[in-house]
Amino acid sequence: MMLALGMFVFMRQTLPYQSIRHDTDYNWPSNKRIGKRNAFQFTGPGDETITLTGALYPELTGGTLSLTALRLMAAGGRSWPLLDGYGLIYGMYVIQNVSETGSSLYPDGSPRKIDFTVTLTRVDESLVAMFGDLKEQVVTLVNKATGMLGAGNVL
Repeated sequence: MMLALGMFVFMRQTLPYQSIRHDTDYNWPSNKRIGKRNAFQFTGPGDETITLTGALYPELTGGTLSLTALRLMAAGGRSWPLLDGYGLIYGMYVIQNVSETGSSLYPDGSPRKIDFTVTLTRVDESLVAMFGDLKEQVVTLVNKATGMLGAGNVL
């Protein structure tokens, strides 16, 4: 496993990215002063984005189905926990953008190679807020499962 975004796992069989870029902005607005340099004040962290880029070879790695799964997650309008292969928790992220370019096409028009870029943006305030969101999701799932069992359904 390279990364996991919610239940979607980035690995060779799905979306094996070749590069990862992690950008974090910090807010330092300035005030102009007469005869002096501007005064700066730290007002907190800004946007945090992760950009994954890579190339898929559908015969060997994931293909359009993996990209479609990410698009469906993005269309759901939810944030997802992002973890790396070492277990490091990055926070709660939304999928901002999924782009793909197909090349070296087969006669039927399907690509032999798919270059992709996925842009994720952090939306939680802190890891504490993230764990709160996860707890809410678990409680919802447990309640639904309990309701299904109570209705006589078998899992």
